[in-house]
Amino acid sequence: QVQLTESGGDLVQAGGSLRLSCAASGRSIFSLKAMGWYRQAPGKQRELVADLTSGISNYADSVKGRFTASRDNAKNTVYLQMNSLKPEDTAVYYCNGVWGPYTYWGQGTQVTVSG
Repeated sequence: QVQLTESGGDLVQAGGSLRLSCAASGRSIFSLKAMGWYRQAPGKQRELVADLTSGISNYADSVKGRFTASRDNAKNTVYLQMNSLKPEDTAVYYCNGVWGPYTYWGQGTQVTVSG
């Protein structure tokens, strides 16, 4: 069974850093059709933060230059390094993977940035 399991969310002060991890099980990230990091703040739509589908990651304008997505194929894990965090980054962060026609979501991890 395919599962995506996130970790790393925490409460941090503005300007701080966190690294989120998303470990995949059941399927290899080698065979992904698409993968990305999303976030959803209270009362807002879920938004794409980083797209790892290609070899070069693409980022939302709001996080460009501060967030870096990466993948470790040997560990079957993707990461989101978040630097210079701002209060507006507060959200539940999710990883998403697409294998063939099927979409899978992680459980989400809470990131709270105090100002």
